[in-house]
Amino acid sequence: MKLHTIDTGFFKLDGGAMFGVVPKTIWNKTNPADENNLCTWAMRCLLVEDGDRLTLIDTGIGNKQSEKFFSHYYLHGDASLDSSLKSLGFHRDDITDVFLTHLHFDHVGGAAVREGEALLPAFKNATYWSNPKHWDWAVNPNEREKASFFTENIIPIQESGQLQFIDVKDGVNFGNDFDVRFVSGHTESMMLPLINYKGHKILYMADLLPSTGHLPIPYVMGYDMFPLITLAEKKLFLNEALENDYVLYFEHDPINECCTLQQTEKGIRIKETFKLNEL
Repeated sequence: MKLHTIDTGFFKLDGGAMFGVVPKTIWNKTNPADENNLCTWAMRCLLVEDGDRLTLIDTGIGNKQSEKFFSHYYLHGDASLDSSLKSLGFHRDDITDVFLTHLHFDHVGGAAVREGEALLPAFKNATYWSNPKHWDWAVNPNEREKASFFTENIIPIQESGQLQFIDVKDGVNFGNDFDVRFVSGHTESMMLPLINYKGHKILYMADLLPSTGHLPIPYVMGYDMFPLITLAEKKLFLNEALENDYVLYFEHDPINECCTLQQTEKGIRIKETFKLNEL
């Protein structure tokens, strides 16, 4: 097995929304905001090369939305999904599986493309993986969360016949050395890959822990549907990660790809930060 970081660029989100009840005077030290109170965030995906399977975990925001839509998010950076794949010698047609942690637009926007008037899967040879609880949650969204679920991102996957579901069973096996953990504080049944790699366990944090700046337990995003559940899930996973020396892989941290953890007087905090390819 080989794991590869896939950078798809950066975007900006409101710092207050990203840190919930935490005052700006605190979070601004680790994630400095611009004059519009916006912080820069990565959209970092992961490519799993394992035998004849080439699995892409999440797809970034894509490029098919309107100019007005993108104007709210200030996309920037030199990397794209295609350029990152190309740098590794791959093309999107080589992808056999697209694993979607959840269906918010910054994670699934690149899963479908617009060709003329048609919306088509971006990975024509891939099976797309979600789970039935989250899929139903996304296609029948609540009023608070519906702005994050776009039909043009997800319905083309279903209509193509390329969609399959993973059983909602914590620890279910997805592939060789690739298990799936489920959390529901951020959104219903978000999936976290837990991958055995080079003698380490790599936990892909998705939106349970967007960045190293979110390590303190109370630092919960305003976007989370059920913040008290997120609090409990963070405690559970951070303690598990500390006890078992997991490597955390961050999707949204603008600087840090990975970290290990240590116990401190203030709680569980960073031990070391590093890039995935340094393992």
